Amino acid sequence: MLRRMDTSPLLSIDRATVLRDGRPLLDALTLDIAPGQHTAILGPNGSGKSTLVKLIERRIYPLVHDDGSPVVRVFGRDRWNVAELRSLLGVVSSDLRREFETSSESALNTVLSGFFASMTLGLDHVVDETMLERARQALERVGAAHLADRDVSTLSTGEARRVLIARALVHRPRALLLDEPCAGLDPGTRRRFLDLLRDLAQSGTTLLLVTHHVEEIVPEIEHVVMLRDGRLHAQGGKAQLLDGNALSTLFDWRMDVERHGEFYGTRLR
Repeated sequence: MLRRMDTSPLLSIDRATVLRDGRPLLDALTLDIAPGQHTAILGPNGSGKSTLVKLIERRIYPLVHDDGSPVVRVFGRDRWNVAELRSLLGVVSSDLRREFETSSESALNTVLSGFFASMTLGLDHVVDETMLERARQALERVGAAHLADRDVSTLSTGEARRVLIARALVHRPRALLLDEPCAGLDPGTRRRFLDLLRDLAQSGTTLLLVTHHVEEIVPEIEHVVMLRDGRLHAQGGKAQLLDGNALSTLFDWRMDVERHGEFYGTRLR
């Protein structure tokens, strides 16, 4: 059963600035995403996409406004216990992939660790029957139930990616934040993975897809946010922004946009 959605923005960012060695990785970024608004966050390497993911995850923090007003709100709140936030917003980030995809934990234990917002199951983590059942259901939902007893390190890249999606889904979150989820996947595995994302979107899970590949923007995503140099470059409807001129400006390379059924693609000139 889907949770009742409130009217608070899924994500609200007000002039977020993140510095590293005095250089802005995000530069006064303002962004709002509504509940249920499937969104692709698109931009070239170095545009601030990964920094934005870490900001939403609470792995890094922005400069504080002089008046003390909140910079980042998720589901209307600016203060969260990380474990509580994960119950509403599942995250599969590039950092998480690197940490988990070489793990010697079983796929089932990897999914169970999502209940504790931890990397592994510790001696102080008590797994009850309800958790175990929900973990198995999450693996089943992503087509990975047969992998439950396998060590994650022995799985293919696509199989491991499904296990991490299951880990993010174990709380039945309202939304999924996916950072370059198709990186390293062969074309067939990527398409099957995108079909999984479509199923999740159609079942009521809001997708926030961070990518620099237009080909990965599933048809259910209608809203596009473009980042460049740590700033909001543009945002709007997919039909408006997945355009040759807009993408050429964003990526600083002339390109044409092609339609392949319900998907978009690009061709460099």
